[in-house]
Amino acid sequence: MTDERTLRRLADTLEIQALQARYARAVDRLDLGLLREVYHPDAYDDHGDYKGGVDGLLAYVERRTGSALQVMHFLGQTLIDFASPEAAACETYFMTAHTLDASLRGAFGASPGTDPVQISMFGRYVDRVEKRDGQWRIARRTCVFEATRLFTDPQPPIKADWAQASRGDGKDPIFGLITELRTEY
Repeated sequence: MTDERTLRRLADTLEIQALQARYARAVDRLDLGLLREVYHPDAYDDHGDYKGGVDGLLAYVERRTGSALQVMHFLGQTLIDFASPEAAACETYFMTAHTLDASLRGAFGASPGTDPVQISMFGRYVDRVEKRDGQWRIARRTCVFEATRLFTDPQPPIKADWAQASRGDGKDPIFGLITELRTEY
């Protein structure tokens, strides 16, 4: 028989995994409001080139990827080590793929040019997550970068009749689906 503590731990695990997925969606869709929601207000983030609080992180993400043509995070396994019912160490593996417009080439170490570039990063989010007022959020994040890859060859286009990703304007297909389902039920 499953006890209440085990059920609570399973629910907390799912909530923390969903927290990681919301982070990825927030950055990929350039949804700064959602990004703010995954962090506690007093959180600290060490993102390599940025180290500081949530307001600074939002500005950094907008500056660093706001004009990117495409941003996608792939999340791997998440291992959670609960210290208490309200705090846990969380390690989530990630891979990212970014298509950067020419204005962002220098920020990622590419030589000047007019063509977009592709950069991929591989690493782990090492997070202290805390449950406050019933909500799991990130209290402290350290991005551990394992490797990066930069590709400067011209990128083949995505066909016009394929579903298109969208960033920062709420027009991505996921938002249309969410709105559709909310009006049906």
